[in-house]
Amino acid sequence: MWDFLIQAGILIFGAGAIILVARKNKWGFVLGLFSQPFWFITATTHRQWGVFLVSIIYTFSWIYGIYCWFFHRPQTK
Repeated sequence: MWDFLIQAGILIFGAGAIILVARKNKWGFVLGLFSQPFWFITATTHRQWGVFLVSIIYTFSWIYGIYCWFFHRPQTK
């Protein structure tokens, strides 16, 4: 049952993130970050250490996207 819920979280948040980011919607980065705990849980449960390492990289990428879209102010000339 837990595995199903984790996979559903990956599907809902992960797919939602990709769709929103493709539409240049800043909330896609937030959904992507919400999907990361599900990735970490499934990677450690199934001992998929490559997926775990990639999830760390994705986490930093989602955080960087949140920083750029929510907090970064472009400098005007």
